[in-house]
Amino acid sequence: MGHGDSSQVIEVPGSGSDANRDRLFGGRWQRGRRLASVLFVMMSPNTSASLIASFPAGPWQTNCYLVAAGPGEECVIIDPGMDAVAGVAELIMEHRLKPVAVMLTHGHLDHMFSVTPLCRSYASACWVHPADRVLLTDPLRAMGIETRLLLERLTGHPPSFTEPDDVAELADGSDVAVAGLIFRAIHAPGHTPGSTMFQTEYRANSAVDSVVFSGDVLFAGSIGRTDLPGGNLADMLKSLRTKVLPLPDTVGVLPGHGPQTTMARERVGNPYLQDLAELSKE
Repeated sequence: MGHGDSSQVIEVPGSGSDANRDRLFGGRWQRGRRLASVLFVMMSPNTSASLIASFPAGPWQTNCYLVAAGPGEECVIIDPGMDAVAGVAELIMEHRLKPVAVMLTHGHLDHMFSVTPLCRSYASACWVHPADRVLLTDPLRAMGIETRLLLERLTGHPPSFTEPDDVAELADGSDVAVAGLIFRAIHAPGHTPGSTMFQTEYRANSAVDSVVFSGDVLFAGSIGRTDLPGGNLADMLKSLRTKVLPLPDTVGVLPGHGPQTTMARERVGNPYLQDLAELSKE
């Protein structure tokens, strides 16, 4: 596990032997190396400490995030995918955190697999967009056949899912106040009907004043795929044009897979955003 000190953001690449496992949920059908866990700890002279801890969970290496006002505080869990329970427990113990909510950027299996056991273990509410709520009990309806087969090989049986006991529905543009933090919900359909990004203040330095947990809408250099059941390319392009491109360059991007990035970097280097920006000028 990588560790960051109290004044900077640190990214630690890993070298696991399973580096060539397919990323079935990525923006491009690519093979990617395993990433070690990433820990962000920020101290600001104008606010209390803010902590964001992350680790890649399960066979799809989905980034699971824990967000808190600081060590020893209440926290929010974002996108706990397959095999995320142990990693979440480790970070909770390490930073003396108390989970009070789980927030899902969307309902795909690799982002919600552990949501119900975690909500029940820590008496936490689950936040999800209503268009993806059905996936809490039937995530396989949004999966391709290759994912269904892989899951049965991994678990040895067809899995069953139930909703957490306390489910709250997200609305576009609403502010979710939880764990002493405020998250702005940004509905950005396309990857799934209910895909939602979460933006919260994060004043780490002069270049970044907030972060957005982008799920599988936006990646470093890529975007989420739209060919799975429930995906829609036209919706994705609209979301990128109306919800992603307007984000200022001072926003840090923490995606559902792969390394963190910034809007400044993606605006000039992400070919999908560049194409949309050019079309907007015409």
